[in-house]
Amino acid sequence: MSKTYAGNYFEDFQVGQELLHTSPRTVTDGDAAMYTALYGARFALTSGATFAASMGMERMPLDAMLVFHIVFGKTVPEVSLNAVANLGYADCRFTAPVFAGDTLTARSEVIGVKANRDGKTGVVHVHSIGTNQHGETVLDYVRWVMVRKRNESSPAPETVIPDLPSVVSPADLVVPAGLSGTAYDAVLAGSEFLWDDYEIGERIDHVDGMTIEEAEHMLATRLFHNTAKVHFNQFVEQHGRFGRRIVYGGHVISIARALSYNGLANAQTILAINGGTHCNPTFAGDTVHAWSEVLDKVALPGRTDVGALRTRLVATKDLPATDFPLKGEDGRYLPNVVLDLDLTLLIPRR
Repeated sequence: MSKTYAGNYFEDFQVGQELLHTSPRTVTDGDAAMYTALYGARFALTSGATFAASMGMERMPLDAMLVFHIVFGKTVPEVSLNAVANLGYADCRFTAPVFAGDTLTARSEVIGVKANRDGKTGVVHVHSIGTNQHGETVLDYVRWVMVRKRNESSPAPETVIPDLPSVVSPADLVVPAGLSGTAYDAVLAGSEFLWDDYEIGERIDHVDGMTIEEAEHMLATRLFHNTAKVHFNQFVEQHGRFGRRIVYGGHVISIARALSYNGLANAQTILAINGGTHCNPTFAGDTVHAWSEVLDKVALPGRTDVGALRTRLVATKDLPATDFPLKGEDGRYLPNVVLDLDLTLLIPRR
């Protein structure tokens, strides 16, 4: 009997299957510093302990996307070790802040399967939950991933596609415990524009670009315990669709989120990822740009100090976002559009 683990292939997944993920991960100040080194995120709540304290937090929380990456990474060995690509997300809620010293674990349930026509792959939907050392849920989300089949002649399972919400309900949004926008310092945060100053339909070109380096995306992949072959094993991927490793989609999300500071500096944390698609692959050497569109403004129940801003965050590669590129006349994503993400952001009110 082999003592090594080859990961699950498409045939191994069944709806209702429970997956308990290995290697609990204690997050540290070093992780926060490395996240800053990788992406340059400047949001004040997760950059300055004194700023976090001024907003009522007991300690400076970790960036929401760092939490996402670590929980996501826990799921990779059992879910997407043999993935071709991670395709999308839905119903993602950040339900409690995470601090340095917390230990995160994850579990998943298979909620959908669908064989692809090529007979070589299939799509698996999983509902994943990340918890801290106290058993509190910190992240709850659904993702779907294209996974290789072990045997192309194996029969296709009955198709099950879960019914997922298009947006997280305002009633399910969780403001971090203790957080207050009452004494908010917009000068230190870096922008005068608060929740009240944004208009539905407004588009923001985040102007800056960031080139993905081979070493950086590899470092990120290892930092998050993401072991998917498609990201780190060139020996395997030289025979794949693209002949090279694909950059982890979450790496692109964090770059785009960091770039969005220029125009959304007061959007201090992510409350939810309502949905999202990795539209095209990204590779080392690509330069990422980003733009946002305000989709909705949500007044949070019982709160006048903070509100929620629902935005569409779009990332492009080797294409400045000046004209807000997205789809062509045929309704398909343009080849240089790599990310289309629907976010709900927390932002102070006047």
